Amino acid sequence: MSDKVSPFSFRRPEAGEYSIRTLLSRFMPYYRPYWSTLVFDLGCAALTTVCELVFPVIIRQITDTGMYRFEQLTLHYILRMALLYLLLRGIDCLANFYMADIGHVMGARIETDMRRTAYAHLQQLSDQYYNNTKVGQIMGRITNDLFDVTEFSHHCPEEFFIAFVKALVSFLILSRINVLLTVLLFAPIPVMLFVCVRLNRWQRSAFRRQRVQIGELNARIEDSLLGQRVVKAFANEAIEMEKFERDNSKFLDIKKDTYWYMGIFKVATLVFEGLLYLILIVAGGMFLLDGKITPPDLVIYVLYVNMLIATIRRIVEFTEQFQRGMTGIERFLQIMDAKVDIVSAKDAAPMVNPRGEIHFRDVSFVYEDDQNRVLHHLNLDIAPGEQIALVGPSGGGKTTLCNLLPRFYDITSGSLTIDGIEVKDYTLESLRRSIGIVQQDVYLFSGSVADNILYGRPGASREEMTEAARKAGAHDFIMALPDGYDTYIGERGVKLSGGQKQRISIARVFLKDPSIIILDEATSALDNESEYAVARALAELARGRTSITVAHRLSTIRGADRILVLTEEGIEESGTHEELLANQGTYSRLYHLAERMR
Repeated sequence: MSDKVSPFSFRRPEAGEYSIRTLLSRFMPYYRPYWSTLVFDLGCAALTTVCELVFPVIIRQITDTGMYRFEQLTLHYILRMALLYLLLRGIDCLANFYMADIGHVMGARIETDMRRTAYAHLQQLSDQYYNNTKVGQIMGRITNDLFDVTEFSHHCPEEFFIAFVKALVSFLILSRINVLLTVLLFAPIPVMLFVCVRLNRWQRSAFRRQRVQIGELNARIEDSLLGQRVVKAFANEAIEMEKFERDNSKFLDIKKDTYWYMGIFKVATLVFEGLLYLILIVAGGMFLLDGKITPPDLVIYVLYVNMLIATIRRIVEFTEQFQRGMTGIERFLQIMDAKVDIVSAKDAAPMVNPRGEIHFRDVSFVYEDDQNRVLHHLNLDIAPGEQIALVGPSGGGKTTLCNLLPRFYDITSGSLTIDGIEVKDYTLESLRRSIGIVQQDVYLFSGSVADNILYGRPGASREEMTEAARKAGAHDFIMALPDGYDTYIGERGVKLSGGQKQRISIARVFLKDPSIIILDEATSALDNESEYAVARALAELARGRTSITVAHRLSTIRGADRILVLTEEGIEESGTHEELLANQGTYSRLYHLAERMR
């Protein structure tokens, strides 16, 4: 089983593979804010253990007194012992309450902190990460996987601390009675621990595959439900059901493997339990026969062995939770270890009052994941307030060029400046606040119309929001909605038409009031009437700002100051609509072809 890692491995883990030592060392800092709570929780665990450890001593004391000093076995003596036990049981109840309440809250707080950290890290990851990672997998890692961390972070220190205290104190107490018998009883425990560690490696591998598959299953469900209209339109419910059943069955097979390992683990512990009882029967009986221990001594051995076996069983039951917790931490770390490749430079300065002068100097760009070269030694100058349009065949790099400005991706080589300063030398926040983007695939958040427009500038007044909607040509249709600006628009704006969604997205950019505008095929998916309304709003939005428009419908860019024909070879043509038509080149051919198809 080559995909498993030894719990005691010191080597650097491969991608997605961590040793238990690494997982625990990376997880421990999350206890730091709650260190006092953890210490007190372990103190309570020690108190609960004391009650269990003292009970056999009380029973031995009563038995010994009754057999050898019967005259001392009075009602007063028995009541004193009962009062002592009652006191210990009261302390035990209070300690258990603290562990069940505050201890669990500590675990929930750690889970919350980890989820907050993971979400903040996800916000910093570039498009490259999301292009190669399924959203269902990410959702599983920051929700379900971290649920298990709550129980792990609370119970793991308690269970192992209690087991350690019980084993140590039991050994010390029993050693005072008979060292040899005590050593014989405790000798199998190191062997049992070794076997358990080996079996745990297999279990963790199975739990890891289980978590990966549940992520795949979540991704499958999400993909199918988000595309449910397409599924119904093609009457492909049976196909989707077949895909789901395949992933669901695979998940079941992995769980079968997991439970098989758990069964082997349980059998192994039962064998060791039986071995302890066997040693107690044979060795204890012989020591009793030889007079090396007394009947009360044998009673206390029986009680402590029962207590140790109960502890072992509790650890066995905790093993599944332990493995789930470790797997949850591992998958959390896989997010945290994903490289943040686009960050603000240490000496980055905020962009202040940008004019919108843009220069591409010998810019090349290659996608890292597939080494696909899109731009090669591109040179382009855009004056402040100039309206540029990009046309050309798919794959020529039009959208990629636009994505380089707000640093959704970083250029591979060359220089990209705004107002004479490299984009990398601006803080990311100020750079992206200065650039407004309207895309073909509009994304609206679940909520009201107002929520989505105000997303452009949180904290803006109602009047400013309404003015932005007016400029975008959206105010009239918004007011016709059942609740006006407070109308709930559904997930991804499903209750609105394509043109309505687009105008709300334009209103959002109006409210943002950026100096540079990127319009990425913003009207290509609209009908003629919607296209006309949106085109007017876009023209208003672009007025007085530097704008870059990516368009397939060439009729929408006639008024651009300059049109660039971008192909895989770079910028083939540049000029106004009339100049390019007169050149009889690629633009002229594309334009006349579009006209014939209308």
